[in-house]
Amino acid sequence: MANLDRATLPAPVSVLASPAANRWHFGIIALIAFLTLVDLFAAQAILPSLQREFGVSRATMGLAVNASTFGMAAAGLAVGIFGRNLDRRNGIWISLTLLAVPTLLLSTTRDIAIFAGLRVAQGLCMATAFTLTMAYLAEHFPAERATGALAAYVTGNVASNLFGRILSAAVADLGGLSINFQTFALLNLAGAALAWTTLKRTERMMPDRDRRSRNGNWRSVLGNRRLQSVLAIGFLILFVFIGTYTYVNFRLVELGLSPMQLGLVYFVFLPSLFTTPLGGLISRCLGAAAGIVLTLLLAALGLITLMSSSLAVVLAGLSMVAVGTFLAQALATSQVGRIAEAEKAAASGAYLASYYTGGLFGSLVIGQIYDRFGWNTSVLVLVAMLVLGMLFAVPLRAMRDSYRNGQETALSNRSRQPHP
Repeated sequence: MANLDRATLPAPVSVLASPAANRWHFGIIALIAFLTLVDLFAAQAILPSLQREFGVSRATMGLAVNASTFGMAAAGLAVGIFGRNLDRRNGIWISLTLLAVPTLLLSTTRDIAIFAGLRVAQGLCMATAFTLTMAYLAEHFPAERATGALAAYVTGNVASNLFGRILSAAVADLGGLSINFQTFALLNLAGAALAWTTLKRTERMMPDRDRRSRNGNWRSVLGNRRLQSVLAIGFLILFVFIGTYTYVNFRLVELGLSPMQLGLVYFVFLPSLFTTPLGGLISRCLGAAAGIVLTLLLAALGLITLMSSSLAVVLAGLSMVAVGTFLAQALATSQVGRIAEAEKAAASGAYLASYYTGGLFGSLVIGQIYDRFGWNTSVLVLVAMLVLGMLFAVPLRAMRDSYRNGQETALSNRSRQPHP
């Protein structure tokens, strides 16, 4: 991943402009994302098994499994505040190394409180690596390609959702819960090794060299109205995603699926591997506002089909929810760096904090609604959250128009200048 530093390039065109270089570097970004977040959702695939093992209610087990989102929200905010000058590369690989510790300890506990605490610790490590990587991508990729880089990172997130869940279900079914968590601890160490060996080649890029970033104002980040809209959208996206894919497992069990079959169900994420990289194209063609509205609408339509008693219809709906939410996440994430140009680390931290807080609330709220009112009521609440997300996307259109007008003004001014 050499020669990525824009400051070292003598010309406006980076070597990464070639399609082959893009594929290589974006592939590395996706793989780092996969190994960073593979623990986050893998436990959801074995949620019914964990519930039986711990002997607690669905809502309690769902909240314990998703306690990692609390750690991710806290770490995202902390890194945003205190990580402005933190070396990106070292922060990423050290966080992934530490992540292996709570993952391994999960294989030894059968106490629900300790289990939840270890999941929080996992979230702290994952979010630190995630936030630093997001800041790195926003800081060191040209603006016109940052959306593609971030879409690649979200694609790795999609892959972790798909293959992490399938692997978790298969290993737990064949070797048991303890072997499952031990396997994921090895994946954590593999992610640390990849970050160390790959990002070492761009070590000079990792520290934040931008004086404006050092002198940025945290309050100015949170006081930005458009950023507030993006934070709300991120909150609602993961609220819906966690609320859907945590508790749909119980719905699928009601439809007669075994634990192994539950793992195979997550092939519904496969189409998202191909659609999520289109986030950059959608942003350029439609703009963030229209793109987010359309992708969330697709997810809402998918949610409605989850009320069906037909397994085929439910699986199609789950695929639509995945495509819509992952695309919306890629579009929303790409706007963070554009809106907060001088405080990318703080803005990334604020977004991650809001995003994962939404996941925590999604787990808590939907679990309670499912236990008390049933699955169909849960689905209707999730649809309402997506509609609210569409409304928050409207202010982003003004940002696109403002950006376009600024570009046109700059080009106009440049054309009036005398040429040598």
